[in-house]
Amino acid sequence: MKTRYLLLSFVLLAGCSLPDVKNEKSLAYHFNAPATVWEEAFPLGNGRLGMMPDGGVEKEVIVLNEISLWSGSKQDTDNPEAARSLPEIRQLLFEGRNDEAQQLIYRTFVCKGAGSGHGQGAKHPYGSYQILGNLTLDYTYTDGKGPVTAYRRELRLDDAVASVTFKKGMVNYRREAFTSFSGDVGVIRLTADVDKALNFSLGADRPECYAVAVEGTDLVMRGQLTNGTDGKGMRYGLRVRVVLPKGGTVSPSDDRLSVRDASEAVVLVSMATDYFSPDVESQITSLLAASEKKAYLSLKKEHTTAYGKLFDRVSLDLGRTGKEDLPMDERLAAFVTDRNDPGLPALYFQFGRYLLISSTRPGLLPPNLQGLWCNTIQTPWNGDYHLNINLQMNLWPAEVTNLPELHLPMIEWTKKQVASGERTARVFYNARGWVTHILGNPWEFTAPGEHPSWGSTNTSAAWLCEHLYMHYLYTMDREYLKEVYPVMKGAALFFVDMLVEDPRSHYLVTAPTTSPENAFKLPNGRHASICAGSTMDNQILRELFGNVIEAAGILGVDAGLSKELAAKRDRLMPTTIGKDGRIMEWLLPYEEAEPHHRHVSHLYGLHPSNEITAETPELAEAARQTLYARGDISTGWSMAWKVNFWARLHDGDHANTLLENLLYPCLKKDVDYVSEGGSYPNLFCGHPPFQIDGNFGACAGIAEMLIQSHTGKVEFLPALPAAWKRGSFKGLKVRGGAEASAKWSDGRLTEATLKADVGGTFRILLPAHAANLNIKVNQKSISLPVIDGLLTVDMKERDELLLQF
Repeated sequence: MKTRYLLLSFVLLAGCSLPDVKNEKSLAYHFNAPATVWEEAFPLGNGRLGMMPDGGVEKEVIVLNEISLWSGSKQDTDNPEAARSLPEIRQLLFEGRNDEAQQLIYRTFVCKGAGSGHGQGAKHPYGSYQILGNLTLDYTYTDGKGPVTAYRRELRLDDAVASVTFKKGMVNYRREAFTSFSGDVGVIRLTADVDKALNFSLGADRPECYAVAVEGTDLVMRGQLTNGTDGKGMRYGLRVRVVLPKGGTVSPSDDRLSVRDASEAVVLVSMATDYFSPDVESQITSLLAASEKKAYLSLKKEHTTAYGKLFDRVSLDLGRTGKEDLPMDERLAAFVTDRNDPGLPALYFQFGRYLLISSTRPGLLPPNLQGLWCNTIQTPWNGDYHLNINLQMNLWPAEVTNLPELHLPMIEWTKKQVASGERTARVFYNARGWVTHILGNPWEFTAPGEHPSWGSTNTSAAWLCEHLYMHYLYTMDREYLKEVYPVMKGAALFFVDMLVEDPRSHYLVTAPTTSPENAFKLPNGRHASICAGSTMDNQILRELFGNVIEAAGILGVDAGLSKELAAKRDRLMPTTIGKDGRIMEWLLPYEEAEPHHRHVSHLYGLHPSNEITAETPELAEAARQTLYARGDISTGWSMAWKVNFWARLHDGDHANTLLENLLYPCLKKDVDYVSEGGSYPNLFCGHPPFQIDGNFGACAGIAEMLIQSHTGKVEFLPALPAAWKRGSFKGLKVRGGAEASAKWSDGRLTEATLKADVGGTFRILLPAHAANLNIKVNQKSISLPVIDGLLTVDMKERDELLLQF
């Protein structure tokens, strides 16, 4: 070990920080025509409400959503006969008769009744996330046949406002829309620069379960969804009110409102369900009344201020080339053949943060498979919470991109699954603690799904607990840790009871289980998914047990349990390299049925966990070979995960290749959905169809390319691709409770800052060109050792460290 001593000079200027790299042009994107499909419309949301206006000239449709609008209801889905078949299932697995075990699971070890209704939840007790409704605006123009010119439809990410501008005849029209972060209503402003030139009518509908009326001059829609049993499901309501600040008239009919002879109209949209509060009408009307009292510019200013408190924490500049002036559909098409557009990945990163801010907030639900946006009553995959990666991926950006409070809805949702998960653990496994499987919804469904190939994954609660502990690692909030520790402990207790010795290897295994959604070939030629133990399960359990042991030590509790967990952990089969040089996916050397499968579950230890790092070079190389064999092209969310994998392997160019693939247009004119994933014109990620986890996974992956701290060391620019020659970022977070910023030029780090949110010791891995390092902090000069490229700094709360190279 070599030690270099550097004379470190420390200076802190008041408010010392990197310059704000926010650029107005780079934080917006636009189209030159109205949306022709839903995936071209702009998503607006405030964590509870969603609106997607299509910007139509003659007729505009604004799709409305509310995060809690689900069909279905709470049901007892635990199969009381399941545990009786568990010994036989395990015996069949230990005898290598996995296909027979799988058939027995089909018959005996799935949820009671019709199961989860996977793909048919709208009419099923499991339920489905649903569209609240369509708000339709039909416009009348004095120059009805005149051409439309100068059309522009734009979404600004820095203020969460969508706009449309165009000229028709001699009149300039402008529309603005946002879902208010302060007033909790949808706000639409319509203007014309010629007096009395604004004329339109308003209506509302949805595919089923609704009634529309006009009450006074409010447009009202109400309904009650089915719950799959007695029909008395969730109640919802919508109320739309038009305010005319500069004159004109509002005329009601049976089911529409008509506005005539106006030059400005402000349309207020209030909606709610009875999921959080039984008094739907009171909530809707009180929000409307509060917003109606305020002028539009006040509503907008309050909204942008509240939104900016979240969005403005992070900035990223990767350079600009002028392609920002292209409409997004043309820009994506150009990117296929000319990748020289570094501003596009930067925009995509901020779009991911925008979507997370827009689709969840404390006190509500976490973002589902489509965030909070959908346009049907049968959302793909029910729009639920898939727990074998998808919900977790949704929250990957929360901590590192400086949105920690947006992690809380997922954490609270996880806590609400415990009671149901305890029943499932008893009924299916005769185990203590709690468990949940692949599927989740607002109704606390925790049983195995009806198809063993995906429904039998039982480490979902353990993976959710990784998020509980991750929030602690970034915030160092001991009181919070005390609150969530029982949830983590309960997940660990389940596996203390559930793990069983495999007589073939004498390792402890999870049985039955899967490697999510993949299958393998048996010697008899058949395919099976059910197995005894999988590499992903073992990696997750080592992490869970380690986190519970660490948390118990911090809190000074459960020393006996910690010793038991450590002993169990030691009896799990380690992550193993097969004869082909790859990480084994299962505990036996099965051949995968689908070599290019979208899931790469056996690399959980590489990401999101930290079992495979540069400090485990053999495993890291095996992970690399695993990724080569799996291939790059896949579904959108899978490619997003691979961005994170390659970033963890410090291969920025390969990570960037995956990111570029993810930006490939997956909706083309005259062509249905292409088979591989990519991006829709509005930047929604395509599985296809739309799944928002790819947006969030890629956002987190870009952050991983810029900053990493999962090894206990802070590393700036660990996976910087050659394409990002110069740039800067500000406001990303690292474990231990600090905020990081950096600048670079010609691919070399030139400046980095670390600002402590809480006091602690930070270890910073310095780049190879750090010989001429200059360090400034709090106006004090001291000498510190740099040992093996590591700088160790003890920092107090709000200390700011500046490194210059």
